[in-house]
Amino acid sequence: MKQVPILVLDFGSQYTQLIARKLRESGVYTEVVPYREKLEDIKARKPQGIILSGGPASVYAEDAYKPDEGIWDLGLPILGICYGMQLITQHFGGSVIPADHHEYGKAKLKIENDSNIFKDITDESTVWMSHGDRAEYIPEGFEVIGTSENSPYAAIADTNRNIYAFQFHPEVHHSVEGTAMLKNFAKHICGCESTWNMGSFAKEKIAQIKAQVGDKKVLCGVSGGVDSSVVAAMLNEALPKEQLICVFVDQGLLRKNEAEDVQNMFKLLDIPLITIDAKAEFMEALKDVSDPETKRKAIGEKFIEVFDAEAKKHTDVAFLAQGTLYTDVIESVSVKGPSKTIKSHHNVGGLPDWMTFELVEPLREIFKDEVRKLGLELGLPKDMIGRHPFPGPGLAIRTMGAVTEEGLHLIRESDAIMQEELKATGYYDKVWQAFTVLLNVQSVGVMGDNRTYDNTVCIRMVESVDGMTATFAHIPHDVLEGMSRRIINEIDGINRVVYDISSKPPATIEWE
Repeated sequence: MKQVPILVLDFGSQYTQLIARKLRESGVYTEVVPYREKLEDIKARKPQGIILSGGPASVYAEDAYKPDEGIWDLGLPILGICYGMQLITQHFGGSVIPADHHEYGKAKLKIENDSNIFKDITDESTVWMSHGDRAEYIPEGFEVIGTSENSPYAAIADTNRNIYAFQFHPEVHHSVEGTAMLKNFAKHICGCESTWNMGSFAKEKIAQIKAQVGDKKVLCGVSGGVDSSVVAAMLNEALPKEQLICVFVDQGLLRKNEAEDVQNMFKLLDIPLITIDAKAEFMEALKDVSDPETKRKAIGEKFIEVFDAEAKKHTDVAFLAQGTLYTDVIESVSVKGPSKTIKSHHNVGGLPDWMTFELVEPLREIFKDEVRKLGLELGLPKDMIGRHPFPGPGLAIRTMGAVTEEGLHLIRESDAIMQEELKATGYYDKVWQAFTVLLNVQSVGVMGDNRTYDNTVCIRMVESVDGMTATFAHIPHDVLEGMSRRIINEIDGINRVVYDISSKPPATIEWE
């Protein structure tokens, strides 16, 4: 097991992996492991520091999540964040109680001393609070190093033992200098050096693929999106062409002209591509299905069936490669710790028992922005890497209720117009993701002298860094008006366009 400079113990926060991502951005390799990781496995990684993440539980609950007690005796620097802070407070003799008022949102951090963890941090820097418990009093040997208006113990430290704790979340985008604080912990408290980057990650993963696959063949499911294209490029780099079988399934849930675009893209990459027309099979699997979870699972199962049927046409196929990202994983299953399931993703959760091949998922531990950097490292074209995310279940989860050919037509055409206008006005590269949603809600309208009773389409545009949190994009009204006018005028069956002004959380980016 290789050395891991910073090890994060996951207590179930939706933001845990952001800690690792922020540190990797700073050049410090970081891994996330479950809070219950065995002491010998922690020691085997030879960490220079440990971070205890946030989480949804309370440390005073009977079934509270607790790490191996041996971590406190390793003599390593420790940083606790939110739940991690409360663990530190409780373990060393302080007291944690329910807060009179839950604290969520931005706060101003007042720095109370010149601790190295706040080196070059601005006094009254904006940080993000999200907690329902608080320290009543802190343990002996600890001092207050940061306060906020509502948190007298916003940051505490025992510098003799190199133990630090934050009530706020430095890892989230809203903590303006949070990345610098994490970097200070890694570099100035733990003595880590910046030696990790996407180039080293690519080399490491390519070597892992070679070792895992050996002389067997890999079936790589591709959609033409950023994730699967990067996976295909990595496999193409790692394996001889005869060991790589790239399969594109046209499941009938793609955007306008997407099938042709995908095939042209792989010609450009000089990667052989098998295209399977499975529209009828997927539409049959989705017939009369309206529940979002059922849709996702039906699509996932059908993908597996199609890939398995293709694999049987080839000899020595032992692996299935997927472009699974950490955002897919953390929203689907609690892999690293006790995080809550938000929604299942079609490519998460392993393979059914009846399948004989193993998964290859080189992107499973990284985020979309890191995938884009990796793609550039592998030499993929910028216009391909800059494409907006597109979900594996496709337009099925942009249709509220049952999926029909008529509904798919309305989404495809409205999305194509919206994308055209977005690019023409220069906003395509300014937003993280943009798409239309068919609400399957009819309303009364008037066109000419005639009454209409047609469909409503919603435009959804968000700004984000990593997909874990997002805010709706503040697009000028004249741009939105141009989109609305064209959609209503050019597409029969739509008489109303609305704009989604929800952020994540509480909403998710996709509607289903």
